[in-house]
Amino acid sequence: MTSEQQPPEAAASRPPRGLVITVVAVLAVLLAVVATVLLWPEDTPKPAAAPPPPSPSSSSATPPPTPTPTPTKPQPPYAYFPVGTCFDHPQLSPVITKAEERPCTTPHDGEVIANLKLPDNLTGEIPIALAMRDGCKDPEATAKAHQPDGKSYYPRQFGPALTNYQQGWRDYTCTLTAGPKPGSPKLTRQLHQ
Repeated sequence: MTSEQQPPEAAASRPPRGLVITVVAVLAVLLAVVATVLLWPEDTPKPAAAPPPPSPSSSSATPPPTPTPTPTKPQPPYAYFPVGTCFDHPQLSPVITKAEERPCTTPHDGEVIANLKLPDNLTGEIPIALAMRDGCKDPEATAKAHQPDGKSYYPRQFGPALTNYQQGWRDYTCTLTAGPKPGSPKLTRQLHQ
């Protein structure tokens, strides 16, 4: 016997060549299927592209929704304006009956320099007036110091009367005017901040 030939028992125990080729082929196909399943890209839908904005000439375009306004605090029942507002007031301009906002580029009685709040537990008109006067001292001094023209400016406070105060109104306004009484000169520009 040559070394290349197998003994007859060994050859008989080995599977037939066709069977080996079939098993190898099946394993190769299974391996290919598993690799395909594992490596195949997912079928997740891609997000849709945003639609183009409507053209301004489109007649079917709907306007964007308007935001819902936030609730605002009611206006106090006395003269009260935002800081920087120019105004006329009946105590300085007797031809009007209530405080009115004015453009700062036209003649006006005064300008709001601060808005503050009164403390609780004040018991009368005089304590309210004194609290407003004292509260406005620092804003008035600061505003006067910023005016480069050397003119005199007069402080004036507007706030709640005792009945308004008792109803819960605490806001008050510090202002500067060009004069202390009716007929005084008017401001003609906005104050320097």
